[in-house]
Amino acid sequence: MTNMNRRDLCVALSSLAALAAATPIKAQAGSTVPASVEGPVLSEQKAYPFDKLPVKTGPNGETRAILQGVLPTGEPLEVHETALLPGHMPHLAHKHRHSELVLIREGTVQFDNDGTLERAGAGGVFFAASGVMHGIKNVGETTANYFIVTIGHE
Repeated sequence: MTNMNRRDLCVALSSLAALAAATPIKAQAGSTVPASVEGPVLSEQKAYPFDKLPVKTGPNGETRAILQGVLPTGEPLEVHETALLPGHMPHLAHKHRHSELVLIREGTVQFDNDGTLERAGAGGVFFAASGVMHGIKNVGETTANYFIVTIGHE
C-alpha cells in the first residue's frame, strides 16, 4: 500500500461516505432503522380492530389498509385485507420484486401460479415469490375475503 497524503485521505473518506449513504440500512438488534419512503419504522406493537380499518370501495369489492412501514430489521412490510366479489379479479396477473403471502379468510380463490391454476378456501395460503407471475380470482359463489402480506422492496 502506498502512503496517502491529506488530499487522498479526504477523497477516500468522501467516497466511503457516499457508499455508506447508498447502501441499504440493516439494523442490529435493539437499534431502529430511519423511516423511509416506504413508511414509518414498525417498532411498536399495536392492535388493528377490523371495524376500525379504513375501507376503500371499488368495482371488484373492498380493500382495507392495515399497516405499511419498515421493520426494525430493515424489511418493508405492508398488510391489507380484500373483499373480492364473485367472478372478479383485483387486477390481471403480474409480477413484482417483493414477495407476498395471500391468507384466505372466507370464500374460494383461484391462484394463478405462473400459469398453473390452484384453488384454496378458508384457511388456505398462497405464496407469491419475487419476480414470478401470479394472479387471484374469486371462483366461488360468495365474496372472498383474504389478507395480503407484502414483504420486501418494490
